[in-house]
Amino acid sequence: MRSEENLYAIALRHCPLVGDVIFRKLVNEVGSAKEVWDLSKSGLHNIFGIGKKIAIEIGNAEHLKFAEKEIAFCEKNNIRINLRHLGDLPELLNECDDAPAILYQKGDFDSSKKAISIVGTRNISSYGKQFIQDFLKEIKGERIMTISGLALGADAEVHEVSLQNKIATVAVLAHGFHTLYPSRNRKLSHKILDENGVLFTEFNSSQKPDRENFIQRNRVIAGLAPATIVVETAFGGGSISTATFANNYNREVYALPGRIDEKYSQGCNQLIHQNKAAVISTISSLIEQLGFNKELEKTGSLFPISEIKVLLPEHQQNLLNTLDKKIPLSLDEISQRLEIPTYKILPDLLQLEILGYIKALSGRQYLSL
Repeated sequence: MRSEENLYAIALRHCPLVGDVIFRKLVNEVGSAKEVWDLSKSGLHNIFGIGKKIAIEIGNAEHLKFAEKEIAFCEKNNIRINLRHLGDLPELLNECDDAPAILYQKGDFDSSKKAISIVGTRNISSYGKQFIQDFLKEIKGERIMTISGLALGADAEVHEVSLQNKIATVAVLAHGFHTLYPSRNRKLSHKILDENGVLFTEFNSSQKPDRENFIQRNRVIAGLAPATIVVETAFGGGSISTATFANNYNREVYALPGRIDEKYSQGCNQLIHQNKAAVISTISSLIEQLGFNKELEKTGSLFPISEIKVLLPEHQQNLLNTLDKKIPLSLDEISQRLEIPTYKILPDLLQLEILGYIKALSGRQYLSL
């Protein structure tokens, strides 16, 4: 029976040292979680890589008691229990070698919709927010869904703006369904479910939002979609791990570039520099690379996919507006027109050139592209 396999799967996964990879190895070798649970110690020892420390916990009645309580909790709270070895996981996530053995779910996941994971810093700037708003406004359509981590900052912005544009959105949690972190986003989580979205977590009701859980959570975010967008992140930010997982899964990664002196753009710039992410130069080109144009045509969407430039900080936009597409201006001429010293303009000119907005000519002359 299915409920019986749920019981033994939860008990087995609750055993110390039985992680997702070991769980999969055991089930593949024996046939089911129940059969693993009933296997003798000598039988477990005969499985390559399964030592005494792992085997001694399998069959322990305490883990079975925990599983019984967990199933009761899930039944009471309308939580679906997805088992990887029974083919319950979303298809793309199932392709990942380290996908969760068990994935708990609230809401209905529509696998027919094309997914895009979008992540970023908790300290999102107006630049990052504007990008999310412009991008999601352009891709709104009934066959698209967004995926993020329900954290403060970029994640919450992704979920909120998705809902505003009638785009289904999926939140992946770093803890069990007995709590909601951060508590400030509790109402948002309810709204996601009310608007036909989904909440996923691989963590049971005894697991709190511990620091290490967020890294594990990030691999699920990366695994659920064919592409991941990193909006803003610092060096070593959590979003870097999501991008790394996506790279390891051979998924596409895109990063929003920013000023080199902006802390929360440095991580994105680094991903681009290391060829771990493609640069986002315009929203229309990003949409084309993601293959969303065809999806939008299928739904009969009539809005135009315009050549919207990635939003620049005001001072860089003013600088860009000063330049001409035909008549080059020298650095001194630009300085005079903007009434800004040349040494303050040079870094922005370099940044605009890297982003493909302008062209530098000999003699420190510049053209807009």
